[in-house]
Amino acid sequence: MVQGSRAREVIESFPPTSENYEKAIEALKNRFGREKLLIEFYVCGVISSRYTECNRKKGRRHGGGRVRSTTPAEDRYIVLSAKRNRRTTAQQVANQFLAASGKQISRKTVARRLRGGGLYARRPVVCVPLTRQHRTARLQWCREHHNWTEQDWACVLFSDENKFSLSSDCRRQLIWRESGTAYRQENIQEKDRYPKCSIMVWAGIMINVCTRLHVVANGTMTGQRYIDEVLLPNVRLFRGTVGDKFVFMDDNATCHRTLAVQDCLDSEGIQRLVWPARSPDLNPIENVWDALGRQVAGRNYPPTNKNTLIRALTEEWDKLPQQLLNNVVQSMVRRVECCIILHGGHIPY
Repeated sequence: MVQGSRAREVIESFPPTSENYEKAIEALKNRFGREKLLIEFYVCGVISSRYTECNRKKGRRHGGGRVRSTTPAEDRYIVLSAKRNRRTTAQQVANQFLAASGKQISRKTVARRLRGGGLYARRPVVCVPLTRQHRTARLQWCREHHNWTEQDWACVLFSDENKFSLSSDCRRQLIWRESGTAYRQENIQEKDRYPKCSIMVWAGIMINVCTRLHVVANGTMTGQRYIDEVLLPNVRLFRGTVGDKFVFMDDNATCHRTLAVQDCLDSEGIQRLVWPARSPDLNPIENVWDALGRQVAGRNYPPTNKNTLIRALTEEWDKLPQQLLNNVVQSMVRRVECCIILHGGHIPY
């Protein structure tokens, strides 16, 4: 204990600065050269914590490091330039900055300043174009259905067609690779400009139940085929099961809006839900198509031809959990509210 207190006195005789760190260690060795364990204890414990705490309080030495090439005001100008035109490149922002301030900075400096301002380069979300009329119609439709509850939406059969191909969406598929190896064969995703094999399917979903996945032969749906292959064998069955509260939803595709189709719905007593144009984001089955595509692409043995693609789609459709279908249908209340808040614009669904 006496030696420990003396060792502490030696340490505290040196002001806690980084320059005195080695001096304190040398003084301990000179004073207690034979007490190896004592020296190791104080070097690893007391001295390290004393000088580390000093450096932590002290922080970064003023004036250390390279001077920033831009001022805080110029950083705000760079961020504002990118916000005014979010599709501009980092090099274009650097050119604008040069013209405005006379200072030349690199595109990498621009990228760092933008990241510091919370802006990151990302792919834009692809959505269907909306005109002012489309937004107005979407907003009006959502206001008319704003009071619908989950129980009301539970009586709706949401349906749609979708096309799947052997070529996966490589823009969404990520790989693990080393830097500078982008063009190695194992890191390349080959994709034809036009898919060689594609399959069109139709299906419908509602709470606690869904239709079978119907494959549209030859990939072309007409009004008469819509009646013979979809309405009569599928939709009519659901109408009889649910009863008078049943509502059928389909979009405004040409084959859905023929007079023959409307006559068929009227004769079968099937109530159709009026649907706003250009509104796939309001249709919950679009999320199911996305999940189905991911399941097919993630199979251990992906499909290689038309027959295996049909079999994979059918098998994965039957495996989709009902809870997924229920969740997307129950999201209709939130979709409608979100669309109203965004004044009929695109919603994040």
